[in-house]
Amino acid sequence: MYTPPPFKPDRAASLAFAEARGFGMACAWDGAKPIASALPFYLTYAADGTPRALFHVARHNPLVRLARGSPWLLAVTGADAYVSPDWYVSPDQVPTWLYQAVHLTGPVRTLSDDELAVQIDALSAKFEDRLLPKKPWVSGKMTAARLETMRKAIVGLEMMVEEVEGSFKLNQHKSETDFAAVGNTLALQAEAGARDIAALMREVRPQAFAMIQTEMTTLPRSEQ
Repeated sequence: MYTPPPFKPDRAASLAFAEARGFGMACAWDGAKPIASALPFYLTYAADGTPRALFHVARHNPLVRLARGSPWLLAVTGADAYVSPDWYVSPDQVPTWLYQAVHLTGPVRTLSDDELAVQIDALSAKFEDRLLPKKPWVSGKMTAARLETMRKAIVGLEMMVEEVEGSFKLNQHKSETDFAAVGNTLALQAEAGARDIAALMREVRPQAFAMIQTEMTTLPRSEQ
């Protein structure tokens, strides 16, 4: 991943983003072409602190035969938004796209049946917890026969994450005035992704928005 220094998050922030998102694109090379599948995942950590990404795919997914220790890429993306040059205060700007993305890379192995059983419950628990106060779904709600049939239809996988790369491109290199102007305009857009990016920009540089608000309140009424 190419990431200019202003947009580069630290390792902890990248992993936190990936864990919070919990959904990405697993990609591998079969020797002739890339193979990819979108899937949910969760992170755990080995005793030495190495991150592990756990997920599963359908048994007939071509990714299954590629889980032989060679590196895979798990690409995790979040909100994104187009930025028009017209939204800046400064002249001579160009169109751009703001976004958050993290790439996790490492070898992948196949889980045992017992490990898969644990993974199914851990993965569902991760996302069921977001639905509280709804009583969480658990695999125990299924009949034993149906659960076993479903387990046989999937293959559990674990990536030992050897490399963590992130790019949080939120216009951090722009002036306070331009930064706030773009953030405020994105907040008014119809697309949810644009509004999400605007909220992230406020978290990154709240002082930029505070400065603009202060300037507006000190202007004569005729200039506001």
